[in-house]
Amino acid sequence: MKPVLVQIAPMLESVETRLGEAYEVHRLWEAEDRDALLARIGGTARGAVTNGHHGIAPAVLERLGALEIVASYGVGYDAIDIAACKARGIRVTNTPDVLNDAVAELAVGLMIALCRRIPQADAWIRAGNWPSGSLGLTGELTGAHAGILGLGRIGKDIARRLQAMKMRVSYHGRREQPFEPFTFYADLAAMARDVDWLVVVAPGTAETRGIVSRKVLEALGPEGALVNVARGSIVDEPALVELLASGALGGAALDVFADEPQVPEALLTMENVVLSPHQGSATRKTRAAMGDLVVRNLAAHFAGDPLPTPVA
Repeated sequence: MKPVLVQIAPMLESVETRLGEAYEVHRLWEAEDRDALLARIGGTARGAVTNGHHGIAPAVLERLGALEIVASYGVGYDAIDIAACKARGIRVTNTPDVLNDAVAELAVGLMIALCRRIPQADAWIRAGNWPSGSLGLTGELTGAHAGILGLGRIGKDIARRLQAMKMRVSYHGRREQPFEPFTFYADLAAMARDVDWLVVVAPGTAETRGIVSRKVLEALGPEGALVNVARGSIVDEPALVELLASGALGGAALDVFADEPQVPEALLTMENVVLSPHQGSATRKTRAAMGDLVVRNLAAHFAGDPLPTPVA
């Protein structure tokens, strides 16, 4: 018999096809009565498949008494109760590395879009304004100083791209990495005072919640800009909106928000903001590679082999 899986959220059709070939899959998000489905499969479902955004709700986790593995389609796992899974001996996997390039590309793209006012330029031409005058001058990334919050896999890829664009790079993290060619700041606010761009790419955890505080944003100042391709929870979003509106913060390029898919209404009309709907890994190539890792982790678990990318 095929192992029973509960799928929390939709994935690429090709991934779902592969899962359906190897497992008895029950799609929780499609169920008319989710409680009835969980009651029916709670004692037999050995695996759960989810993504970084949806994770697995504690109430759902409790109902799955036979669960052995949670395979997440994404690198972030803040929406999965890792401690609860460890206590029950439930393995957790994610999909790191395969999305590094895609997220780093988007981070740099957001920076260019904000600095060179690309969305405004596009709208300017489409509105027929070019014959009547100039859009005006913009900023430039060359020679600017970027501070990266979280010099992990993706942070390093962003840093290397920014160096290629002739930018100076510093970073803040839990500890200094002595073999990296970037300046380390032990204090985040101090780094924010010294840089032109603060790029947030740290994991969303209890420790990082709200770490980009009002103090940090004020230190970044009216000539500085924030880029967030990590998690909305890392930034004090009300303070961010207020400082952007008042001009106390120069700009922001945001791929993530505190209450997705809800975006603070005030941001929608700001000229000093570029918005993206959590698209960091949303390329065909990367999502296919992420899906392949999900399938491989599940196959390894049920075959009794080492997991390719375990979290816990």
